[in-house]
Amino acid sequence: MRTNIVTRTLLATTTVAALAAGSLAAAGTSFAAPAAAHPAVTSEAVTPQAVNNLGLSTAQAKKVQRWLKSYWHYTGSIDGKLGPNSWKAFQRCLKKYWGYTGPIDGVVGKGTIKGLQRLLKDSYGYRGAIDGIAGSGTKAAFKRFADAH
Repeated sequence: MRTNIVTRTLLATTTVAALAAGSLAAAGTSFAAPAAAHPAVTSEAVTPQAVNNLGLSTAQAKKVQRWLKSYWHYTGSIDGKLGPNSWKAFQRCLKKYWGYTGPIDGVVGKGTIKGLQRLLKDSYGYRGAIDGIAGSGTKAAFKRFADAH
């Protein structure tokens, strides 16, 4: 019986010590200094490396690339992926005729979309605002543009 009491006491003491150690370890991490803040990555910062077909199928994007190659000095491959080089060529068109004032950088930002919306509003049935947001109306009109070329 005495052995049973000693065993229980040792077990209780060990459990309390383990719980206390675990609580202290957790408390130590909860009071740790916060990690250094990193700026959020914006979609514009990522876009130059990305493909942005704005809802076009590969076949439709290839039509746009052929048009860009014929008229706007696109020198990339006709692969159906509208990447930075495709958008640089498109920005040249938008700058000349559709009020795009930004840099020729291949970034599909608000300015590029606004220029595209002006083009689409003129001849491809876009009826929305010139707001720089590539919503469903912009994408539907861009598909009509692609199919026409």
